[in-house]
Amino acid sequence: MASPSPVPDVERLAQGIRAGDRTVLSRAITLIESKRADHRGAAAALTQALLGATGKAVRVGITGSPGVGKSTTIDALGSMLTRQGHKVAVLAVDPSSRRSGGSILADKTRMARLATDADAFIRPSPTSGTLGGVAAKTRETMLLCEAAGYDVILVETVGVGQSEIAVADMTDFFLVLVLPGGGDELQGLKKGVIELADMIAINKADGDNLPRAKLTAAEYGAALHILKPASANWSPPVVTYSALKGDGIAALWAHILDHRQKLTASGELVARRGEQQVKWMWAMLEERLFAPLRSDRALKAALPKLEAEVAAGRLAPASAVEKIAEMLGR
Repeated sequence: MASPSPVPDVERLAQGIRAGDRTVLSRAITLIESKRADHRGAAAALTQALLGATGKAVRVGITGSPGVGKSTTIDALGSMLTRQGHKVAVLAVDPSSRRSGGSILADKTRMARLATDADAFIRPSPTSGTLGGVAAKTRETMLLCEAAGYDVILVETVGVGQSEIAVADMTDFFLVLVLPGGGDELQGLKKGVIELADMIAINKADGDNLPRAKLTAAEYGAALHILKPASANWSPPVVTYSALKGDGIAALWAHILDHRQKLTASGELVARRGEQQVKWMWAMLEERLFAPLRSDRALKAALPKLEAEVAAGRLAPASAVEKIAEMLGR
């Protein structure tokens, strides 16, 4: 049996990342994603060593229903930014996919320009299968990308449900993309997602779609008007654009920069990031504590029987917890 791979040299990795070496960055992200105990320690040491070089990037979360054009939007926005001299990293949060690499690998074919851009870095989420684990690894990956000199981080949610909240909790600006669709589209988007939005952007606002896009924008504007803004320093705008034609892409970025300037001036950006850091800590701790429930074979085998006993009323939930804790050695 082959011996396990050695623990990487943390200082050498840190030096390579600071130098902007993409190969070293990819290797370091693989270390971050590893579930080996010795790798976890090295990963923690690496992020600690690089912490002073992080935090300067613009962090943008992007969500939207399938078919809305997330990949095309990211490709258009990212390409515009690299032309302006920015370095762009694209990350994904996809708790729903257990396939190697997640769906963003397929999306690379729809990010034709960024996929071959030397100033862009595209990385899928790890296939952890749990939202907390995926989100925690994506956050750490974001820090490594910042330390490598990427000054714009685009975090795409390609999963469903709570993934929008996870992405909003790790970014500065949360962009919600929708299609021209009027009332049906408005009803289809969860109220919680609208409340998270720092901007709503209606894509495919071109040709015959333009009148419908403007109508949809008006309806979303009315919906936002009756909701209390998440920030006292920012009122989320509703805009229209065309990712395919590139119309309105510059305006999207202008709103993101305006938001950053206002939240920085008020001190809210620093406060928000501090709160996010604490959430990251608890998410990683929760993932660590629950790891044995997914990896211990004996415990995994016993859990269905315990659940059945609790469901049937033969075993009190508190007693089941005591049995599980005993098996965990706590």
